[in-house]
Amino acid sequence: MSRRRALVVGAGIGGLTAAAALRDAGWDVEVFERATRLRAAGSGLSVMSNAIAALSSAGLDLRLDERGEVLRSYHVRTPRGRLIREFPFPEIIGRLGVPSVLITRSALQEALLEAADGIPIRLGAAAEEFTTDPSTGKVTVRFTDGSGTTGDVLIGADGFNSAVRRGLVGPDEPSRDSGYVCWLALTPYRHPGFPPGSVIHYWGSGRRFGLVDMGGGLLYWWGTRNMPTGLSHDWRGTKADVAREFAGWADEVRHAIEVTDEDAILAVPSRDRTFLERWGRGPVTLLGDAAHPMLTSLGQGSGLAIEDAVVLARHLRGAGDVAAALRAYEDERRERTRMMVAASRSLSDLEQAENPLRRPLRDAWFRLVPRRRLTALLEGGLTFPPAPRGRVAESRSPRPVPGAG
Repeated sequence: MSRRRALVVGAGIGGLTAAAALRDAGWDVEVFERATRLRAAGSGLSVMSNAIAALSSAGLDLRLDERGEVLRSYHVRTPRGRLIREFPFPEIIGRLGVPSVLITRSALQEALLEAADGIPIRLGAAAEEFTTDPSTGKVTVRFTDGSGTTGDVLIGADGFNSAVRRGLVGPDEPSRDSGYVCWLALTPYRHPGFPPGSVIHYWGSGRRFGLVDMGGGLLYWWGTRNMPTGLSHDWRGTKADVAREFAGWADEVRHAIEVTDEDAILAVPSRDRTFLERWGRGPVTLLGDAAHPMLTSLGQGSGLAIEDAVVLARHLRGAGDVAAALRAYEDERRERTRMMVAASRSLSDLEQAENPLRRPLRDAWFRLVPRRRLTALLEGGLTFPPAPRGRVAESRSPRPVPGAG
């Protein structure tokens, strides 16, 4: 009996994780990527304990703690550096027994490419549409160059502007702008106010700044500024403009901008979408930003994509009814991702508060909220949920279902 074939559209974090996990689950996998070369954007991210636990559950040890920097402290401060609150991430991480790692996108991509070594990755393959054959249950994806390929399952891991998502829900789905622009950069950096393993956020009025240690003397920093939608989507400023936005802020903030090459600063819009209730149909499903794009406030975009990929592979391992397995995967993931998307937008609105009356209330709440309550709020996000009892076994059972599922 020939092995079944999974088509993964998108070679980002979620797509590569899915490819490696699905191969381990007994599938032949091919990945299709619209870019003509694999090159991670010049930024950093956090792979929190929930994502590393998910990878471990799939047998994927990427040795991320050797490729990045383990998170050791997390502070929120005022623009001039006064402490608002130290968040108890180290305490939670210690109790979970799983580290959280601060890492560059390129280092994480390299680790995932090693895990997916030997899996074909076709570059310059921009998906355009897909069709399913009700008689065989197979799916064919076609690309903009006129070529196509057929498999037993199609996974849309192709990000915010997912072609697979458009094929499922249509092209006219609007995005939701955050109301601010994000500046991102990586730079060599040392400062006495920034110890190793640190994450420090500075909250102003309509502006924020973050310092994140990538290890090896490399800093990832980001800044935000409230702007009308048109400007935030098409910002054309300079490094000097960014520096002016944060003039008078803490010395370590100003120094980070000062030592960064202008060409290293990226400006990106921040946006999400109305939560999508149904991620798939028949042998087709979505994961990561293609399914549930979210704002960056929780730092869990990559983590949720990794979780999705691992849970998806778990349901497809030995599945007799592929469509039923995909629906079971979606059912398992829906409520957690819905909660995280909503929490990220709520936190973003709170953090970006520009109203001079709202800002001190925001800071006071975070200073005064009981540690136990704050810990409980954070721990749920850092914990990879166990598989629901009976859900996996159910998805593996052959159970013919007429139609497209």
